Amino acid sequence: MCGLAGAYFCIKAFSETDLTEDLKRIDVPTLILHGDDDQIVPIDDSARRSAKIVRNATLKVYPGAPHGMCSTHKDQVNADLIAFIKRRAVAVA
Repeated sequence: MCGLAGAYFCIKAFSETDLTEDLKRIDVPTLILHGDDDQIVPIDDSARRSAKIVRNATLKVYPGAPHGMCSTHKDQVNADLIAFIKRRAVAVA
């Protein structure tokens, strides 16, 4: 929870910051999670674009999931995170 001014300035700063160069520097396997019903952060402008920029990225889209999917879909998100980590651990071993 936050105040109106805090929320506004956070959204303003985040939406005006181009993270492309930072994403290009990521060189480890990366799991990108996003709900396709996120009304706050558009999936095409964030997750799908990031998955194209980050080398070795895996995009997992949750049908019907909102912006707060880590709460509303926590069991599925946790299972996918654990599976991603286990696959990477086996690949390294």
